[in-house]
Amino acid sequence: MNEERTIEERVRRIEDREAIKDLAVLYGFVMDERDIDGIHRLFAADAELRSQDGVFAAVGIDDIVETYKGRFAVLGPTNHVSHGHVVRLDDADPDRATGLVAASAEVVRNGQTMWVALRYKDTYRRTEAGWRFASRLMSYMYYIDVNEYADGLREEGRNRAYRDERPADWPEALTPDPDLSWLRDVLREPAAAPSSAPTRP
Repeated sequence: MNEERTIEERVRRIEDREAIKDLAVLYGFVMDERDIDGIHRLFAADAELRSQDGVFAAVGIDDIVETYKGRFAVLGPTNHVSHGHVVRLDDADPDRATGLVAASAEVVRNGQTMWVALRYKDTYRRTEAGWRFASRLMSYMYYIDVNEYADGLREEGRNRAYRDERPADWPEALTPDPDLSWLRDVLREPAAAPSSAPTRP
C-alpha cells in the first residue's frame, strides 16, 4: 500500500468506498421494489450474475434483467437487508474494487413465507456513470420456510428455495474440502498508512 497518498487521493478513496457501499443497500431496495430501471443503474453493461448453487448464470445486463424478471415472477413481498460490507479497493487499478456483503431477506416465494441468509462476493468497476457491479456471486446459508426454521437450520439441506432440499453453500468450513482462500485474501489486506498526527513523547 502506498503510504505517500495525497489528501485528495485519500479523500477519493473514502468517497469510492461510500459509493460502493451504497450499491449494496440500493440493491436491496431495487429488488424489493422490482425496479427494472434500477437494475440497469446497479450493474455494468457486461456484468456477470451468478449463484453458488448454479441457478443464476447471467452475463450482460439484458440477461441479468431477464434473470431477475424470472425471480420476481415467483416472489411476493420481500425485504432485503444488508448487515455488513467489506470493501477492498484495488491499489493497482483505481477503477476496480472487490467486496463481501452479509445480508438477509424475508420473502414470500411461491406463496411460502421464507427466511434467507445470503452472502455476496462482488467485483465493482468505476464507469462513466459511477461505480457498478462488474460481477456478483450470491450464496445461501439457508433459504427456508419460517415454519421449518428451528429444525431445518440443523440440516444440511437448508436451501429450499426450489421446492426441494439442497445443500447449504456455507459455512464452507463444514463442507467437504472447504476453500477459504477468498476469506484469507481479504484478511491479508495491508495495514492502513500510519496517521500523520504527532505522537506523544
